[in-house]
Amino acid sequence: MNRAAGPVGFAAAVATTGAAIAAVNAATTPPLRPGPPVPDPVTVLVPARDEAATLPRLIADLRAQRGVPGLRVLILDDDSTDGTSAAAATAIGGDPRFTVHRPEGGPPPGWVGKPAACARLADLAAAADPGHARRPDEVLVFLDADVRLASDALAAAVRRLREMRVDLLCPWPSQLAVTPVERLLQPLLCWSWAASAPLPVANRSLRPSLAVACGQFLVCDATVYDAIGGHRAVAASVAEDLDLARALRRARRRTAVVPGGGLATCRMYTSGRQLRAGHGRWLWTAFGSPVGAALVLGVATVTYTAAPVAAITGPGRRWGLVAYGAAAASRLIARTLESGTRPTPAEGVDALVHPLSVLALAALTVDSHLRHRRGTLVWKGRPLRRG
Repeated sequence: MNRAAGPVGFAAAVATTGAAIAAVNAATTPPLRPGPPVPDPVTVLVPARDEAATLPRLIADLRAQRGVPGLRVLILDDDSTDGTSAAAATAIGGDPRFTVHRPEGGPPPGWVGKPAACARLADLAAAADPGHARRPDEVLVFLDADVRLASDALAAAVRRLREMRVDLLCPWPSQLAVTPVERLLQPLLCWSWAASAPLPVANRSLRPSLAVACGQFLVCDATVYDAIGGHRAVAASVAEDLDLARALRRARRRTAVVPGGGLATCRMYTSGRQLRAGHGRWLWTAFGSPVGAALVLGVATVTYTAAPVAAITGPGRRWGLVAYGAAAASRLIARTLESGTRPTPAEGVDALVHPLSVLALAALTVDSHLRHRRGTLVWKGRPLRRG
């Protein structure tokens, strides 16, 4: 490697390492699979704010679950204005396993909306039992309203929680992307950890820095959840899912992530505006500080953007091609890991524009930091105060 090609060679090494990590993860971490029923009592908790359009589909999926005879579902209408409660009641159709709650008022001072809603749901679940005590083998499942589940998903997730002997399991839903802006950015959610966190190590470690979690679908041992204070431990967090996993690891409790495969899917956003608002509310926290964000995004830009350009125009063309190919490969492997299926031709095209995806992520992160500094971040009509 000549000196002129040094930075491009470094980029090739980083990209190749990412592809290798993704390949190891895909080879060693099986997705959720259907299996026998689970004996554990399972309480599903669904926070819902203005989800009248999506919540009925999740309720239909939950009503169709198999292998969870101890299932009950608590839904919290978090001060919605779109008829979420009425839509939920219609979808429930009198099923006695389901309860809809609509408490008065928004989150308490110092709380962000979602952790406040999750904490309220957990309290309601405990209060529903005689003596306000948890059942010792109870499992809590936190689900976002836009998640879709196959009929064996809950049983498979609870079974994997127990088989892995972890206290918090994140069955990562396959992220659906339809519009061009979704296809540009949504695959980076899985790719960001699949190409950087070797799961054979990360899923066994107690280091908070190696935790991976997604609040769309979280499965937790109820007793352990209570022991760390539940969502009260992350009351002010805009990334409460990851911070909850980190809090558990600091308490010497194990957490893990596994692919949801074909049993869990989610389409988070349907427009660029929603995507900017949704990711912008938390990206300012993603790398620890503005300096950390600058360092990580600087390396990512060189690796996944500058190196492919060098493959065409600059010195170190060979190493630029290696970096570009490894980046595309890591993206495709991550997609296979996430979905449990081979990438489609469209996803192959998306992988080829991975440099543009990284640039878009960098721009979103800068935008999130700027809006956080200005105190203008808003999510679902609620301002997110500067932290």
